[in-house]
Amino acid sequence: MAFLRALLTAFIFVSAAPAARGAEIVDLLLVLAADVSRSIDEPKFQLQRDGYASALKDPRVLDAIMSGANRRIAICFVEWSGATAQKVIIDWTLIDGANAARKFSDALVEAPRPFADRTSISGAIDFSVEQLARAPFQSQRRTIDISGDGTHNSGRGLLSAREDALALGVTINGLVILSDRPLAWNPEHTNPPGGLAKYFQDNVIGGPGAFVAVAENFQSFGQALIGKLIAEIALAPKTPVNRLAATR
Repeated sequence: MAFLRALLTAFIFVSAAPAARGAEIVDLLLVLAADVSRSIDEPKFQLQRDGYASALKDPRVLDAIMSGANRRIAICFVEWSGATAQKVIIDWTLIDGANAARKFSDALVEAPRPFADRTSISGAIDFSVEQLARAPFQSQRRTIDISGDGTHNSGRGLLSAREDALALGVTINGLVILSDRPLAWNPEHTNPPGGLAKYFQDNVIGGPGAFVAVAENFQSFGQALIGKLIAEIALAPKTPVNRLAATR
């Protein structure tokens, strides 16, 4: 089943290419894929949502967008948890200035939480790849930005999902949210051996220039996200604080 899904996604990519050539060109196609699994309680969820909403309209992020050759990017915002629990919260939207960013952020704040299930990072990658395949915009740069506070524990193999995405030319970046206290019912989920950032580096990210950014907690999520977005959008030579480059 996983092989068939990967094969179908690859077919969609190839089939969509002629249509994409006639689509509007942007500097980046970016899927923001946010973890809403059950380890993220309601206060943490709200901090994460607010962090995304604030970061997307931050003047520094807007400056990064305007620094591109086409002065615009396209964003799709996804939330995910278990193997069959992924949802597009805000569909593909052109961000070409402060007004578009503000409308996107306002819509994000108002959207309800879709679910709270297990943690399928492979499902998040597969679903995000599908969104890239149907994007109504065209770009040579296609990135999936996965934020999360725990390890993969549901769905097909994470490494297989990553390799399938990389084979399509997609870059996967990560933003890990560190937990002050391990989960009582599964401490290694949020605090695996070597740390969550190292886990994402070894198992999640990949592609040209891929990296992991670190938020020390949910309160600092927004600031970590701003640095990460600037690096992704502008391909800045300087890296965000607490960035780990991909080893692959």
